[in-house]
Amino acid sequence: MDAVSAITGFVGNGLVYVLAFLVVLTVVVFVHESGHFWAGRLFRTRIETFSIGFGRSIVRWHDRKGTEWKIGWLPIGGYVKFWGDEDATSMRDEERLAHLANDPEAKTCFHFKPLWQKGVIVAAGPLSNFVFAVLVYVFLFMGIGLTITTPVIGKVLEGSPAAVGGLQTGDQIIALDGHPMQDFGDIPLYVTQTEGGPIAVTYRRAGTDATVMITPARMESVDILGYKHNDYRFGFGVSSTAPERNERLGPVKAVGAAVARVGEVIGSTVTFLARLVVGREDASKLSGPVGMADAAGKLAQYGVLAMVQLIALVSISIGFVNLLPIPMLDGGHLLFYGIEAIRRRPLSDRSQEYGLRIGLALVLSLMLFATWNDLIRIFWS
Repeated sequence: MDAVSAITGFVGNGLVYVLAFLVVLTVVVFVHESGHFWAGRLFRTRIETFSIGFGRSIVRWHDRKGTEWKIGWLPIGGYVKFWGDEDATSMRDEERLAHLANDPEAKTCFHFKPLWQKGVIVAAGPLSNFVFAVLVYVFLFMGIGLTITTPVIGKVLEGSPAAVGGLQTGDQIIALDGHPMQDFGDIPLYVTQTEGGPIAVTYRRAGTDATVMITPARMESVDILGYKHNDYRFGFGVSSTAPERNERLGPVKAVGAAVARVGEVIGSTVTFLARLVVGREDASKLSGPVGMADAAGKLAQYGVLAMVQLIALVSISIGFVNLLPIPMLDGGHLLFYGIEAIRRRPLSDRSQEYGLRIGLALVLSLMLFATWNDLIRIFWS
């Protein structure tokens, strides 16, 4: 894509992109922070602030329990500040806590709560993101239904692994490594997880089933948003005449399918990160706020349902990222609590401060790297 054209298009649609981005991020952040908030309320924890966004407040009000609710001018993230927190990162304010120790209301302070309760309150944020995504998918599967496309092969690329393996237009993929393939969309998902190893492909041709070993190769593809990908592929597309059916699921099946969908997204993310660590995956695939804004803006043009699905995906991603054992994130706090449970005493203030600084540096570095990837992908790819 020409960089000038990309920049012109991005700026020209700026208002739509920004609004779509704010809708997606605000919903996901609100869900995440609500998890912390309601878990805190469950354990009768005093909460000073519930904020969507950072910086000076645009709007603020107080509820009957004295909690300040506000919307900050910088709408990237949010936080719940408990009584006794030093700042939005929920680090301990030791000087303040020393004064609170003899306060009759000390039992409502987050930092004086039993370790298991603090762990539940912290973990409730990411878990609420997962539960929310499950509920979104349940709503979609029950109300809209699942579109299932029979995996019938359309065009086979010349010289591709599929062509070398003898697959032809009109063949129906029955199974991969013995795993049934009922929907065409299951195929690329399975192939991606095999890391390029050989796959036993069972197909049906003219009523006869056969199996052939095919080793997928990295191939470039372009998704509906115009983003280029370089993933493992067989090298064939779905037939335009492949039978389709829409299946609305009942409550029980919808919950099962929704949990499975969330599990697939988490599993794919874990696989990607594991490959990234050992150098088997391309780090340029990491995306940040700019990429989210671009995707939100483009998907907004496809309608509300596309936006709802994006919100579910972002919610899963935010929940997963926050569980990483990086100080400053929820996973970092859980790591500290785990160490405290083993040592029978918390880490020193200095150790926690150093951990927070390292975590902050890691998060900022990843954010800058991901943002650079977004700019390259959107404007220069």
